[in-house]
Amino acid sequence: MPGADEGRPRAAGGEGPGSRAYVPPGRPPRVSRRALFGSAAGGLTVVAGGAAAAALRGGDRSTAPAIIPFHGPHQAGILTPRQSQVRLAAFDLGVRTDQGRAAALLLRWTAAAERLTRGESPDPRNEPPGSRAAETGVLAGTGPARLTVTFGLGPGFFDRPGLTRHRPAALAPLPAFPDDRLDPARSSGHLLVQIGADDAFVATHVLRTLQRLAQGEARLRWTMTGFTAADGRRNLMGQIDGTNNPDPRRALLSGPGVPAWLAGGSYVVIRRVRMLLDHWDTLPAAHREQVLGRRAADGAPLSGGDERTPVDLAAVRPDGVPMVAANAHVRLAAPAADAGDGAAMFRRGWSYHDGVRADGTPDAGLLFLAWQRDPRTAFVPVQRRLARGDALSRYLVHEASAVFAVPGGVSPGEYVAQGLMEG
Repeated sequence: MPGADEGRPRAAGGEGPGSRAYVPPGRPPRVSRRALFGSAAGGLTVVAGGAAAAALRGGDRSTAPAIIPFHGPHQAGILTPRQSQVRLAAFDLGVRTDQGRAAALLLRWTAAAERLTRGESPDPRNEPPGSRAAETGVLAGTGPARLTVTFGLGPGFFDRPGLTRHRPAALAPLPAFPDDRLDPARSSGHLLVQIGADDAFVATHVLRTLQRLAQGEARLRWTMTGFTAADGRRNLMGQIDGTNNPDPRRALLSGPGVPAWLAGGSYVVIRRVRMLLDHWDTLPAAHREQVLGRRAADGAPLSGGDERTPVDLAAVRPDGVPMVAANAHVRLAAPAADAGDGAAMFRRGWSYHDGVRADGTPDAGLLFLAWQRDPRTAFVPVQRRLARGDALSRYLVHEASAVFAVPGGVSPGEYVAQGLMEG
């Protein structure tokens, strides 16, 4: 049962084979917080009005700090103004990875991420037992590049270490949707790592570092690479992405019924959506706007106003034709009026371009991330409506899908999901 006091992982220099972060198999972990983290200072990522709020809405990076604090009430990478680069990766636990060893992995990852986000190399004493690889120091002189590292747990994570009874009901596998063409090899996963940075070199090396630290406990299942436009908003279809997003704090978990290890966290749905750009680009501009229900130039709804003007779904032209078509994306994607706060999704899209497919068409599109309090009441009903006739769907192919619970933030001396792993 989670919470036993013996056999927990120790910091570098502690007891165990090779004086590394050793965990006896089958025994839950405990971390020597002071020994591991020393006097490392933490900080809170505070999102308030003014420039910070504008940065969240529009992806403005000009006012963002160079270092994003790792510690705080929620993990960085949710409310953080979006960086220019992202690396998404899912890992699967090994067949011998029990509760204690899974906790030791989360401990190593947390310790490494805390140092990397400050622009420092991971402590070499916390390499996994038996590892022959080592930190190469290739990031020396690059700076932290507003690096954030965010960790999540997939539905299957809870089964392998014997934590099935602690899996939240909201973390159910996503249902199948009509017209999905999902690649199982690029979907699902036990552990999520989201790495955001303003430097592709930094993001790539951090992923390699975490992969090395997972040696013997988890293998890389899939990885995806994304980027943003200079303003952080326009996607490869030429549309402004994320218009009418709710306050991102509405996606954070709190209140009765939320496990302590999830408080301040969220659920994230990830979809890899290939855009049929060669087809899309041949459409008249007016037709593309009718498909979306918004103007391409400024994101304003076709019912009138500017980007921030609420869409008037009842507006009609003089001839009685709806100004926003019945199958327009904005109409079907809108949450039901009586759905409540649990239907809110904070959407963050990252463009990707992975070259050319065998048929000569671009392998490009959107890495769609939706942060929310409960996928069952937010993403799932919206996606079901879109699957029933969204005009945009004929220009998209959903190729990968995953859902993860993202634990709350950590304080100095703690590790991600510690409350879950230790009870």
